[in-house]
Amino acid sequence: MTNLIKDLIPNIINWIEDYATTNKFSTLVIGISGGVDSSVVSTLCAKTNINTIVVSMPIKQITEQHDLSLQHGKWLEKKFNNVNHQIIDLTDTFNNIQKIFTKYKYDNLHSFANTRSRLRMITLYQIAGSTNGLVVGTGNKVEDFGVGFYTKYGDGGVDISPIGDCLKTQVWDMAKKLNINKKIINAKPTDGLWDDGRTDEDQLKGLNYKKLEHAMMISEQKENANLDSDEKKLLKQYISIRTPNIHKMRPVPVYKLKT
Repeated sequence: MTNLIKDLIPNIINWIEDYATTNKFSTLVIGISGGVDSSVVSTLCAKTNINTIVVSMPIKQITEQHDLSLQHGKWLEKKFNNVNHQIIDLTDTFNNIQKIFTKYKYDNLHSFANTRSRLRMITLYQIAGSTNGLVVGTGNKVEDFGVGFYTKYGDGGVDISPIGDCLKTQVWDMAKKLNINKKIINAKPTDGLWDDGRTDEDQLKGLNYKKLEHAMMISEQKENANLDSDEKKLLKQYISIRTPNIHKMRPVPVYKLKT
């Protein structure tokens, strides 16, 4: 394990604790999905010794995904006295919403996937508002600032983002150091928002996170003249995913009054 990861873990824990203490929040609220990002963030939060509520929020969830979420929640509760694992099934709520908008023919499948994410955001903020809590984000750098692979006002709606500057490979390294369930570490990344169980790679034009990280580094170089044909192709794919999502990474546009 590199010294960077060894230092990163306590540094993030201290950062979370300092932010919560400085701003007088007494609870940390995190949604857990059975994925490595939320597993790492929830474990880092637990290590602050601040009251931590981790929430599994199944919505017609595939059994394997939900089982990993439950296993991680139970592991946290057993390991840390400050953790409370809640299971809030939002399937009926989503089904009612889906029924209403299908009736009015506003039944776009991608929009419904985003609605699932936004229902989870509402749930986390209801809990946070009831417990003097902070909603803690679980997005990594590649998702949040590379390709914008998240739901606006869904999983992108958070108060703090502890791993928002960490690459996915760094998250995996932290997971190993934190002794996260190996099944979670080895599972194919997925947002869990689709009935067919499609993975992140399925939605990202077949690119895995290591390729996306490489593309990010290429895109940040001032000169791309020395790229080989594979790298040029990778960069083109990366830009094609990133471009439609750039609006998520920018502040909401505001019309400025003329003076």
